[in-house]
Amino acid sequence: MDTLNLHKTDLNLLVALHALLEERSVSRAAERLHITQPAMSKTLSRLRTLFGDPLFTRSQRGMQPTPRALELAAELGGVLDDINRLVSGSRFDPYTYTGEITVALSEYVGIALLPEFIQRLHRLAPRLSIRTITRLEHQLEALATGSLDFAIHIAQSHYPADYRVQQLVSAPTAILVRAGHPLTQGEISWDRLASFPLIRVYIPDLEQAELARSSDAFMRVRSPLQGSLETSHLMTAMEVLRSTDYFLPGPAYVLQNTHITSGIVALPTPPGSDYTLNYMLVAHRRTDQSPLHQWLWEQITDTITELETRAPDGSGGGPALSRRPARAPQTRTRRPHE
Repeated sequence: MDTLNLHKTDLNLLVALHALLEERSVSRAAERLHITQPAMSKTLSRLRTLFGDPLFTRSQRGMQPTPRALELAAELGGVLDDINRLVSGSRFDPYTYTGEITVALSEYVGIALLPEFIQRLHRLAPRLSIRTITRLEHQLEALATGSLDFAIHIAQSHYPADYRVQQLVSAPTAILVRAGHPLTQGEISWDRLASFPLIRVYIPDLEQAELARSSDAFMRVRSPLQGSLETSHLMTAMEVLRSTDYFLPGPAYVLQNTHITSGIVALPTPPGSDYTLNYMLVAHRRTDQSPLHQWLWEQITDTITELETRAPDGSGGGPALSRRPARAPQTRTRRPHE
């Protein structure tokens, strides 16, 4: 694009021309723009120089536009509307919005949140595209650069002030095994767990997560001869659990989705090792003034609220995501001054 002419052009002249074309009077156009008549006359002179055309001629019926002025009038209104939308932003309408939003979340959250969330978006924003990523490191950096719009992940130990953070749910952990697994008989201990192979579902940015120290306990029980499997695919983990003696530490709420976890049971974690998974919704402050991102933030949190009110057996129309413990940390949003 050649911007040299634009650089040399005062765009206020186009606003004045639009007023002159509609009013067909220098005095009325001046009054409309809150300037003096001599100033408007001077502006008209500049317009004639800019376009190399008189633009208006005088007649008994007032100012009459030239053919060149009529050509400009056919396009000027749309051009000014586009500039106005560019400067002030157009009104956000979810139903007609087209575009793509990228969300990072684990399959643990996805199987509970996405069916209800996508159904809601299909009703309220049918042209919006959602792209989910289940395996992504350095999520805060991706949010800052714009390659990611939202992250829903296990709480990190620290969030800089540049991020908006809200706790969605808290979930107790459990040991997941197949029905009939030897661990279903007797008490669960670290020594007993160490004798069975382990499945680890991938957790992004684990070194920054609040649960890092607790999750390390599951790594410490492994012996050199103990097998393990790491995967980011929860469905794969469930299939392995159903057909082997592997065990999987994870959120207990996943069993609320009976379609995926059929044949899987939850056992308590070893005494003294119970901990809570806090799932957070995170966005960068660069999106604070974006109507789209603000609207989607509300849709995510509203969906979670609806899921939490449903019975664990799915009798409310679908499985609840989780129920917060009685003393779960309060929802929080970090502000730049914190």
